[in-house]
Amino acid sequence: MYELIQVTDRSYYIQSPAKIGLVKLGGAEVCLIDSGNDKDAGRKVRQLLDTQGWKLTAIYNTHSNADHIGGNKYLQGQTGCRIYAPGVECAFTRYPVLEPSFLYGGYPCRDLRHKFLMAQESGAEELTREVLPEGFELIPLPGHFFDMVGFRTPDDVVYLADCLSSRETLEKYQIGFIYDVAAYLDTLERVKSLSARMFVPAHAAATEEIAPLAQENIRKVWEIADHILELCGTPAGFETILQKLFQQYQLTMNFEQYVLVGSTVRSYLSWLKDTGKLNAGFEDNRLLWERA
Repeated sequence: MYELIQVTDRSYYIQSPAKIGLVKLGGAEVCLIDSGNDKDAGRKVRQLLDTQGWKLTAIYNTHSNADHIGGNKYLQGQTGCRIYAPGVECAFTRYPVLEPSFLYGGYPCRDLRHKFLMAQESGAEELTREVLPEGFELIPLPGHFFDMVGFRTPDDVVYLADCLSSRETLEKYQIGFIYDVAAYLDTLERVKSLSARMFVPAHAAATEEIAPLAQENIRKVWEIADHILELCGTPAGFETILQKLFQQYQLTMNFEQYVLVGSTVRSYLSWLKDTGKLNAGFEDNRLLWERA
């Protein structure tokens, strides 16, 4: 773990729970794409940099989930590097309590205020095309989170953040986190058409051919949508739908799974309602969902 993998002359990734991109900028200067899940990850990255004699100038965050920004504060404090994050993700990076608050839908109890859902604050600036290194391309990848992005480097390596999961991850967790289902499907369709020298997803193996895995992720979205529609054959409340999905996929409920899968199921319900597949109504002061 935390092994430095070279992809091309300039582009690397650090093998970690969420892959960290590393690109040489010239001389001894390098930048990172994301920073890992906590201070310990940041420390291991710093050790790699020191071993190579590299100077970290910037971290470009793909999005603000804690496992992608957790090393920011440590690395910024150690190196003085600048940190950039796109759109709304910049606010979440500067004020990480927003993530568990958003997921829970209110003030998060202590069980949700930990490093897996709430990174340490870091001094992020807004990511725009103008602040990218020369030759970098910014690739919008919305859907998994608000304004998630990926990057194409000058030597044609594409870092894809969390826009898809490995087949093993899909099989293990079944319902991956999605904020906007319609945008997520659009992103996957665009990713299917991309070509690159190498693709580096954060939670899947690096590959030269991304289309088959993108299609598998699309298939999984529609599978879950079909299950939700089946569960809404008769009017059902959110908690009932969530419970039956956990039973169907043999998942185990805890605070983290409740907010991550629960938020995702709410996103599916919104999408299915907006596309005319579900109706919603109130009965006995309960919001009930029913297949249209």
